[in-house]
Amino acid sequence: MSMTASSSAPAAPAAGAEPLLSVHDGHMRFGGVVALDGPSFELQSGQICGLIGPNGAGKTTLFNCISRLYEPDSGTIDFAGTNVLSLRTEDIASVGISRTFQNLGLFPSMTVLENALVGGHRRTDRGFWSTALGLPGGRREERREIERAHQILAELGLESVAGELADGLPFGTLKRVELARALMVDPQLLLLDEPANGLNHSEVAELAETIRMIRDSRGLSILLVEHHMGMVMSISDAVVVLNFGRVIAQGDPAQVRSDPAVVDAYLGGAT
Repeated sequence: MSMTASSSAPAAPAAGAEPLLSVHDGHMRFGGVVALDGPSFELQSGQICGLIGPNGAGKTTLFNCISRLYEPDSGTIDFAGTNVLSLRTEDIASVGISRTFQNLGLFPSMTVLENALVGGHRRTDRGFWSTALGLPGGRREERREIERAHQILAELGLESVAGELADGLPFGTLKRVELARALMVDPQLLLLDEPANGLNHSEVAELAETIRMIRDSRGLSILLVEHHMGMVMSISDAVVVLNFGRVIAQGDPAQVRSDPAVVDAYLGGAT
C-alpha cells in the first residue's frame, strides 16, 4: 500500500480556545486497587495526543471512562461542550467519539466492506426496518453508507480487499479494517487503543503515516494509547504520561522524553 501523509501540521489553537476534550480529576477504584487517581489533561481540536505509561498505569481505564464503558467514581469528562458522563454508552458515537480496541472486534465471517458498514449504523436516520423492508428512504441511505464505506476503504488502501472475508486476512490489514470501521462514525475524536500492538516494524511505520494522514485530511483529533514509544513521539503534538493512575508529566514530545519522572517511571533511563 502506498500513501503519502500530509506534511502540514494543524494550526495552533487560538489563545483561550476551548479544548475539545477535557478530563478533570478522575478517580476510579476496582476493589482496593486504585486505577485512576485524579488525572487531568486537555486535548485541543486537531491534535494527536499520546497517552503513555507502564502497564497498569490506568490508560485503558481512562479510555473506557471516556467511551462510557466504565463509570468513574468521581471527576468530569467534557467533550465539545457535552458532559460525557451524562451519556449512555450507545450515545457516544452520535456525539462524535469513536474508538478502536486492543483486541480486534471484527466479524470474521463478514467481508471487509460489511465490517466497515457496522461502524456507520449509528449514523443512519431511518433505522433497521426502513432498510430491511426495502423502503425508499432506507435504500437511499444504505447506498450512501456503502459509497462512504468504499471511500474510507480506498483512503486506507483497503479497496482491493473490500469483498474479501475478514477471516484469514493479514493482521496488519485487519488493524486497518478496524480503523475504517471507527472512521465510519465520522468522529471528531478518535480513540486508538494500542493500534500498533502485534505489528512488525514496517507496519508500525505505515500505521504512523496513516494516523497522520487521517488527522490532516479529516481535521479530527486523536487520543492514542500506545507502548511503541518511537511511534508516539514521532506523531504526537502532545504527550500525557500516567503512572499509578496519576499524570506525572505532560507537554510536547521533547519535554516529556527528557522529564526525569518519565525516565524513571517508564523509559528506563533512556532519553
